[in-house]
This record gives sequence, C-alpha cells and structure tokens, in this order.
Amino acid sequence: MTRGTADWGAMIRESGIAALVALVLALPLAGVRLSDGGGTGLELRPWWVVIAVAAVFAGRFVLGLWLGMRGRGGSGAVPWFDRAVTRMTPHKTLLLAVFFVAVAILPLTPLADRRTVDLTTLVMIYVMLGWGLNIVVGLAGLLDLGYVAFYAVGAYSYTLLAIHFDLGFWTCLPLAGAFAALFGVLLGFPVLRLRGDYLAIVTLGFGEMIRIILINWSSLTGGSEGITRIPAPSLFGLQFTANPGAGETAFHQFFGLGFAGIHKLMFLYYIILVLALITHLFSERIRRLPVGRAWEALREDEIASRALGLNPVMIKLSAFGLGAMFAGLAGSFFATRQGFINPSSFTFIESAIILSIVVLGGMGSQVGVICAAIVLILLPELARDFAEFRMLLFGGAMVLIMIWRPRGLLAHRAPSVRLGDRGSGAAQGGGP
Repeated sequence: MTRGTADWGAMIRESGIAALVALVLALPLAGVRLSDGGGTGLELRPWWVVIAVAAVFAGRFVLGLWLGMRGRGGSGAVPWFDRAVTRMTPHKTLLLAVFFVAVAILPLTPLADRRTVDLTTLVMIYVMLGWGLNIVVGLAGLLDLGYVAFYAVGAYSYTLLAIHFDLGFWTCLPLAGAFAALFGVLLGFPVLRLRGDYLAIVTLGFGEMIRIILINWSSLTGGSEGITRIPAPSLFGLQFTANPGAGETAFHQFFGLGFAGIHKLMFLYYIILVLALITHLFSERIRRLPVGRAWEALREDEIASRALGLNPVMIKLSAFGLGAMFAGLAGSFFATRQGFINPSSFTFIESAIILSIVVLGGMGSQVGVICAAIVLILLPELARDFAEFRMLLFGGAMVLIMIWRPRGLLAHRAPSVRLGDRGSGAAQGGGP
C-alpha cells in the first residue's frame, strides 16, 4: 500500500477476519443472557450479534482506509495536530492558567450542580495523581505499577491519625504525605538495580502487598469492612454540618446562610484544586532544578549518567519519595471526601488508570495529564447510561487514542535546558 492509495481487497479481507473474530466473541458474550427474574433460562439476542459484527467490520474498514490514505502503516501521526501541539507549547503556561481559572469559577456558575462539582473533583484527584506519577514515570523513567499503594498509605494514615489521635485535617495532611514518601523510599531501596519489566513486576507486587496487609490487619484498618465516619476538614474551625456540637459554629450560621450540602462539596472542591495547583507548581519548578535534570538524564541513559558522576541511588529514591508524597496527599483528601475507605478502593486497576493517564497524555507532559484525565475519567462516568456497554466504549476510546497518538496526546516536549547556539547561556523551557 503506497501513500495516498488504498488496497481495497486487503482492507475487505482484514475487515472480514476482524468481523469473524467478533462473531465468535459476540455469540457467547452478547448473543445470550439469563432470563429476567434470576431464572436459569437463556434469552437469545441475535440482533446484538449482528450489530456487533457489523460495527467491527465497519470500524476495521474505516481504520484501514484512513491508514492507507495516510500511507504510514499504522503510525497514527496527524500533521495538523502535531503542528497545533508545536504552536501550543510556548503558551503552555497561559493554557494552564486558563485551565485553573476555569476550574476555580466552575462551581460559581449557574450551570454547576452537585454532579458537576463531584465529577470535576474526581477529575482533579486523578490529575493530581497523574502529576505525581509523572515524576516517577515521565521524568525519571521508572515504571511503577504499584502507585496506588502510596495513595492507600495516605488515605489510611490520615484516617488513623484523625480518629485515634484526634488531629485535624490540616495537621494530618502533611503527615500523610510524609508517611507515603517514607513508603516510597522504602520501595525504592529494593528496586535500585531493577529496570523495565522487572521493576514493574516488583512495584506491582508492592501494591498488592499493601492491599493484602490492609485487608488482614483488621484490628487496625477494619479489614474488608473499612473505616467509617472519617472526620471532615473545617474552614478555620467552621463546621459544614446542619447541627454543630457544643461550642462549635457551623459555616452557614457564621455567614447567615441556610444550610446546604453543596457548601461542603464546594469547600472540598477548592481544597483539591489548591493541592493540584501546588503539585503542578512543584513539579514544574523541580524539573528545572539539578535533581529534575538528573531525573531526565537517568531516564535517557543511566550508564552515561553514572559516567557523569550522578548518583543513581539518590536520584531514584528522590523520584519515588516525591512521587509517593503527592499520592499520599491525594489519598488523605480522598479519605476525607468519601468519609469511608476500605481496601477495595485501592486495587491494581487504580494504578493502571493512573499510569494510563500519564502514558496517554504524553510522558512528562503536564497538560497531557489533564487531557488524558478528562478523557479517561469523565468518559466512563458520562457513559453510565449505556450500562453494560460503558467499559466497551472506554476500551474503544483508549484503542483509538493509541492508534491516533501512539506516543500520547501531547507527546511533544521542549527540553528542560536548551543550550544557546553561541554560548549565550541556558534558556529554560518546559513541555506541555
């Protein structure tokens, strides 16, 4: 197949093979189901099979036609999108500023309701987690499949400190981040000599170990039943409750407002917004410092980094520790927002989603993490009306993104340090 031409016979043949595979899979998965009412009878659904086969045939044919016209054999490159990303890169600071301002005023608009605030809060949690993992994966190049473990450590640290030691949210928040950072350093020591798949397997095992410990240590963590009645943060001592305790003042009473549950949601919303902003500013700043440059040098070539006198041990431990710290901060917010936690909230699928956000957004890209989080978190939530097809749409969207942008939505990044053509010094930049 040459550029600008399409092999119709090959496309029809490949589409037919894909449709045949879809037929084999759709017959047991979509063609039958148990009768309503919990009976043991089977209900046949032949039209569902026909629709599935036709959709796969048409989709594979359109994909083959597009790739044939592009003449790239699956590269998925789109020139106009690449040019747009290149032009956007110098203005990434403005784009991020616009994003944070838009998110800040969203709850104040007439269009914002409870569901909108909840969904945006959820997206901001994953944006913060994505930026934290971006330090480990995107900048340092260390594949971490157990990142959710630090998320869990932060959540349980905050919960146990708040319940057993009667500490407030603002006191527990930095402590939860410190505990998560400590666990990140503890994970870093055994994996200093590992790379690639071996590193991924060990970090995956670490994440599962933490989850199993949380389940089995029921005397401390509540086991599978979890912990309830987690204290919520207050605004300078003002409680977001309808009936405050003795000697306490409620938020609505202090400002002379009627009690509304949305007040607490908006307060939590702005807390995660500030935490995400701090994470972004910290990541952007540290990337330009020597430790950030050392992360990127280690990612590109560890042997050359050693030859230049860099200490891979401290570099890796700093990446694991700082990345874990932000996961701990996000975990503490998650615990106080939910008011209830149990180990089922910290499974491997959470690590996979966070890693997908980093990879699909573009390794090391701050703006890319935002775009990927919006796609991967909002899409399944907005597609709940499609019931059993929700995850099918989610998986299809991920496949299309990887075909269209195999290196991530915003894979283009300017180097952290750019040497002048004539020794004019280093002009610092950053990727989107």
